[in-house]
Amino acid sequence: MVSFPGNFRQLLGRGKKLCYNFYIMGDLIATNKKAYRDYFFTDRYECGIELIGAEVKSVRDLKVNFTDAFARVEEEEIFLYNLQIEPYAQASFLNSKSDRPRRLLLHKKEIRKLFEAATVKHLALVPTKIYFNAKGRVKIELAVGKGKKMYDKRETMKNRDIDRDIGRALRNRNAK
Repeated sequence: MVSFPGNFRQLLGRGKKLCYNFYIMGDLIATNKKAYRDYFFTDRYECGIELIGAEVKSVRDLKVNFTDAFARVEEEEIFLYNLQIEPYAQASFLNSKSDRPRRLLLHKKEIRKLFEAATVKHLALVPTKIYFNAKGRVKIELAVGKGKKMYDKRETMKNRDIDRDIGRALRNRNAK
């Protein structure tokens, strides 16, 4: 598989394919916008995901939903819960449950760090993005985060509104 410069993505759009079975590598499949709103992130890890049967084809068709997805360390393995991948329509009996726990693939040293962060420091393991890497493999960005309080969320919204107003003012000034 060959990766293309960024202007091809703009021409094709998100998740489009050039021809049969030839996707643009490094393309973002889905983001967990709710996680960015609800957590402060300290560390991020790129990890593989164990998919079964036709789940990869469903991911290529962008049929992924992050609603309330989270990760948990169990017996020196990390599992991802509530990541919903819709069953592939053309697969017959090979489809598995859409919200089954999926194993994440990390090195043991990274798993130990995440175990310490989740148990000792009481931080959350939240998936933030799912994407194809340069080799065409499905990867998940797992972030270690601390939950925001209500006043933190209000402050974030206020800063976003201020930035939006400044952007509008600059555009209006440049248009005149």
